[in-house]
Amino acid sequence: MKNILFVLALIISCSLYAQQPVGIEGATAAPTIHTKSGIVRGVTEGDVTSFKGIPFAAPPVGEFRWRPPQQVKAWEGVLDASKFGPSCAQSGWGGAPGSISDGSSEDCLYLNLWLPAGAKPEAKLPVMVWIHGGAFVGGSGNTSGDQFAKQGVILISINYRLGRLGHFAFPALSKEHPEEPKGSYAFMDQIAALKWIQENVAAFGGDPENVTIFGFSAGGVSVHSLLTIPAALGLFQKAISHSGGGRDGVLTGRPINKENASQYYPVSAETIGINFAHKHGIEGMDAAALAKLRALKVEEIVDGGQENDGQGGPRIYSGPILDGKFVVETSESAYKTGRQARVPLMIGNNSAEIGGGFVNASSTKEELFSLFGELKEEAKAAYDPDGNKEFAEVQTRFNTDKVWAESARFTAGSFAAIGDPAYIFLFSYVPAAMKERMKYGPGHGTDISFVFDNLGARPRSTPAPEDKEVARMMNAYWVNFAKTGDPNGNGLPLWPNYTHQNNKILDIQSDGKPVGKSDPRKARLDVIEKAVSKGDNIQPNGI
Repeated sequence: MKNILFVLALIISCSLYAQQPVGIEGATAAPTIHTKSGIVRGVTEGDVTSFKGIPFAAPPVGEFRWRPPQQVKAWEGVLDASKFGPSCAQSGWGGAPGSISDGSSEDCLYLNLWLPAGAKPEAKLPVMVWIHGGAFVGGSGNTSGDQFAKQGVILISINYRLGRLGHFAFPALSKEHPEEPKGSYAFMDQIAALKWIQENVAAFGGDPENVTIFGFSAGGVSVHSLLTIPAALGLFQKAISHSGGGRDGVLTGRPINKENASQYYPVSAETIGINFAHKHGIEGMDAAALAKLRALKVEEIVDGGQENDGQGGPRIYSGPILDGKFVVETSESAYKTGRQARVPLMIGNNSAEIGGGFVNASSTKEELFSLFGELKEEAKAAYDPDGNKEFAEVQTRFNTDKVWAESARFTAGSFAAIGDPAYIFLFSYVPAAMKERMKYGPGHGTDISFVFDNLGARPRSTPAPEDKEVARMMNAYWVNFAKTGDPNGNGLPLWPNYTHQNNKILDIQSDGKPVGKSDPRKARLDVIEKAVSKGDNIQPNGI
């Protein structure tokens, strides 16, 4: 799970509670907003106002651990919203068992907003909601949305529960509060944030009927889930998935087949929960055992982010759970039958997401191509037509295509097939300073700082003029899409609407120029699609 998705993320007082939200009380250095649960005070710097660390749900601690997000308790006075709240509890990459990262906490259900200074409730600005990546075990929504705000968009970033705090099943949990949804608490958190936005964003000048969700990696997978979870329908009007796939294998990190299909269902997730309890010496599956699980320290729950017991034993982390009531089907299943939300879609990935043995353990081109069986020669012709490419390049392209590119095309095609606009992007640009390091193209997540147009925020980085121009154009495409459902606008090269027939995408090329054109990866993606349709095992690592 971690591998595939790594590269693969409020009331002023009782007397004011019944009042409708009002707007910013002057664009001062400390503007205030009345939300449904209380007053929040933000900060204005230049032409951007920000509000940080606003709770959208009660702390999911104690009796609320492994419960759906609960209503925020109203507060009196003014809440200081000048600083980020904590990120959700995580170990950090390579973190030791028994510890959590600095700045992370189980009490973490907070969101942040950036908006044009002086925005009034009547402005009805488009709203973009950022869902961070991190393989569902790491990451943070504590970012910067300044540039979106400068373009007339309210940017909202959210935090959601991670690891075993975000996805967990246990027999006693399934019986407790039978009226509540179970399993994927991370997705419940995301939906709770979207509901908070529906109730409160108008007070900040936002339009609750013009909300775009977008996310990267695990955040991109979350976008697919929100497009297909019934409880999320109607809470957003547009969607963007960065490096989030769309096929079932990206949901759990493992492809569905007859051997592993059972892992999608609660009995399997419950077994994984029982394994975790056993690791901590908790026996039984009743309410007493659940109480002991809730009494564990958060550091013990995070447990170094391990998927198994640390010795290659039973799995102790499930990842997203298809429970049949809250998450009712996989995204791929919904897309194949047109049951997804009817919204415009943007979707894409980078040209060299990740190399190495990420998808397969092959050590030569011949070994890799042999995985395609009777499609072997077609795969050779698609990936290495002249027979002179380095194995590392072929492997990187295959990894990227299998996990991200073909599934993105499949997803876009499913939207186009039911008449909804779909736009595919391919990010191929590498800054001059990074070309030696990124030999075959930009890797996983490289596009995000360009979309946010915050290149200067990267440590030890001085963006070149051409880097800034790429960032300006990408941010403009994303802003246009949020405003209208169409990324095109004045001064930007045409981004064609994708259909299966025209095969058109936007390639942000290696020279930084966006070009609308036929997808140059068509032969590669076609052979991947054929192999997937045939059920061929072209990823023997079993990711």
